[in-house]
Amino acid sequence: MDIKKRIFLKQKGELLFKKELFLLLFLLTTHLFALEISVDGAKDNFIKYTTLTISDDDNFTCQDIKDNFNKTTKIICAFSKKTQRKVQNFENDFLKVHTFTKHNHYFVQITPKYKIKLFADIFDLTKDNEFFTADVSLSSRWTILGYKDKLPLIKQISTSDIALNLPFYDDTDKLPYVGSLDIKGNPVYIRKVDDVKEYLEVKKLYKAKKYSQALEMIDTILEKYPNTLFGAELLYYKIKVYSKLKDYDNVVVNAKTFLREYSSDANLPEILSLIAKAYNDLGQNTDADYFFDRLFNEHPNSLYTFWGYIYKGEGLESSGGDKKAEYYYKKALYGTTSLEVAVSAAYHLAHLLLGNKTKEATKYIEKIIKKDPAFFIKDFKTSKDMMYEFADYGYYQTAADMAKAILDSINPSYDEYEEILKDWALWLSKTKHKKEALKALNKYLKAFPDGDYVDAVTIAKDALFFEVDDLNATAKLEQYNKLIEEYGKDTIGKRALYEKAKLLLKEKKYRDVLALQEQLEALDKEEYPDVAQIIHDAVVGSMQNALDNRECKAVLSIANDYNIELSDAWDDGIYRCAMKGGDFQLSKKIAQKHLHSSNIEQRKKWLFRFVKIDYETGNYTELIDAAKDLIALIEKPKSSSYKEVYRYLFDAYERLSQKDNMLQAMLQLENIFGLSYKDIDRYTSMVTLAQELHDATMMIKYAQKVVNIQRRVGAYPQSPYVDFALYQAYIDKGEYKKALNVIAFLDKIELTGEERARQKYLLGNVLDLLKQKAKAKQAYKEAIKASATSAWAQLAQSALSL
Repeated sequence: MDIKKRIFLKQKGELLFKKELFLLLFLLTTHLFALEISVDGAKDNFIKYTTLTISDDDNFTCQDIKDNFNKTTKIICAFSKKTQRKVQNFENDFLKVHTFTKHNHYFVQITPKYKIKLFADIFDLTKDNEFFTADVSLSSRWTILGYKDKLPLIKQISTSDIALNLPFYDDTDKLPYVGSLDIKGNPVYIRKVDDVKEYLEVKKLYKAKKYSQALEMIDTILEKYPNTLFGAELLYYKIKVYSKLKDYDNVVVNAKTFLREYSSDANLPEILSLIAKAYNDLGQNTDADYFFDRLFNEHPNSLYTFWGYIYKGEGLESSGGDKKAEYYYKKALYGTTSLEVAVSAAYHLAHLLLGNKTKEATKYIEKIIKKDPAFFIKDFKTSKDMMYEFADYGYYQTAADMAKAILDSINPSYDEYEEILKDWALWLSKTKHKKEALKALNKYLKAFPDGDYVDAVTIAKDALFFEVDDLNATAKLEQYNKLIEEYGKDTIGKRALYEKAKLLLKEKKYRDVLALQEQLEALDKEEYPDVAQIIHDAVVGSMQNALDNRECKAVLSIANDYNIELSDAWDDGIYRCAMKGGDFQLSKKIAQKHLHSSNIEQRKKWLFRFVKIDYETGNYTELIDAAKDLIALIEKPKSSSYKEVYRYLFDAYERLSQKDNMLQAMLQLENIFGLSYKDIDRYTSMVTLAQELHDATMMIKYAQKVVNIQRRVGAYPQSPYVDFALYQAYIDKGEYKKALNVIAFLDKIELTGEERARQKYLLGNVLDLLKQKAKAKQAYKEAIKASATSAWAQLAQSALSL
């Protein structure tokens, strides 16, 4: 046996398999050619871990990939054959399994959520009489161990590198082998999964609320498979079914069995809540309190503890302990993160407080309506009674909200639908929400034109006529249209046309008014003297709408068709419209009207707009003059709304290659804006200028600004250009360490092959200057590797040969 690495089984803790994992094993074991993948879960000294086994008839390779800290980041297993069907990816609490095909080879990738360890299973201790430690790259079976912190079950001991690796023979005392054990320590036969289908059917029946069928199926499974692996789960569902059927005696009997035989099961908190509730409903409060105390103390953060608070409150409420019941309901409401629990607790509180603290009760109803309005239909009778109680106490809004929530959960086929729809509408009409009330009343009349409550609804609707503005407008327009159609050019029809135009104008439906222009102009001028004014106001309104919507063509078309002068008050809208449409000639014409305004604020606004127009049209010389005029009017540049003009001025100088002015403008930019990402291109322009002027000091100043901005925001649009320039400036200054920091940082940035070759060559160069010859040689080699045909690689090759 190898003395260098000896592996021992640690004798601590019992191996505890969860029955869910046998189901997982059944579902995840998939054959591809002869490939088998299986997952097990267990505990070592009460600490969970998982094992994943991959096996095949033929040998295959698995390789663990480690990071710089010798931590395994993933394991990849490769197979020479391509699968004919895809294995679904899956994961558990410790690892993720991902399969893929590449170049006609099949791969299985395992990624840890915490830690994993790879083992080659080259010995079968039930068959082999000898074994030894061996590093192998091929095996027909590999095991991956997933764990959190400490490696379970196995221990590794490192010894001398010169240790011998001799095989260990065990002919006389073969190691015992049992295989998988269940929670009681009995052997588990994985292939016997005949009860899986039936167990899944139980879950489906329970979910479908077919409780009697589920109970019958459970009894059939337990009779058919007395040693089923799903005994705990089946008993768990049996208790839940009895609870749904309100057979509390059977809940108690079976829950006691569960608590006795499966005391460490994950479903324990729910079982405690159900047995406590059952005792509550049986009136055995002492027994209920015992299990409530266990639930609250042993599982304080469980979801079912909060359900337990509700069950406890129900028991107290039924026995007259309203104050204590309120305490437990609020404890559930404000302590849980579960929407279902919170809504149920709010419902219990509303029911409890209704009558004595009705205003507070409404707050809890509002919470339910906001989060889960469909909840009321689950307890329809109680909810309906509560709804009418709120109305009786004068809380019509709350009653209407509950009615609306119920209506949204049912359909007109319900016997109560018409009555609730009527009450919803009538209650709304008694609130401040008159518009919604009108809609509700009309909805009833449309749905039940011959209904039992038509008279009451019609009276309520008539009462709303003078209260709802929208109703007046809508009703009148409908009536006007009927009169126009019925009476045409008679007196009534003409009056209806005139009133319709006035109403449309009031409602700002200007285009609808203009559509009636010809008919309106045909009306008698003496009888309807303000027709011309109605049309004029509609034209002005249409113009304003077109301006607001940036419809420049419509603006000019309206002005031309109706001979409307463009008011100065509309210049802002026309300017924005023209700029949006790219009509710079129109926008410039508008701006020029205000450049010499006596109002300084107006003049500044339009000068700034003029500058932007010149920038868009490339009139940089004119831009400079306008910008200087604007700057002369700005008193506090840093807080000015027009400080962006300094950037436009710099850009104009840069476009015109006015280098001295660029320098002056840049000083203003730095003073006003500080170090800003918006100016990164401008700083880069200064770097280019510094190169042209051969000014290393300027180069360092602005290149360093660009580098600092890029590192601050984590984006590098100016790299590697600015980094190479800054590097060279530091080299020229003899500041080699700073040059090293600049060029080394480029390791973190994605570069092209030639750029990387250049960077690595420059890195080697500065390392040479710093007398770090070994690192310099490595950098030169990396330069050659990055782009062997580049000029930088050739320079690196020359540097290596020196």
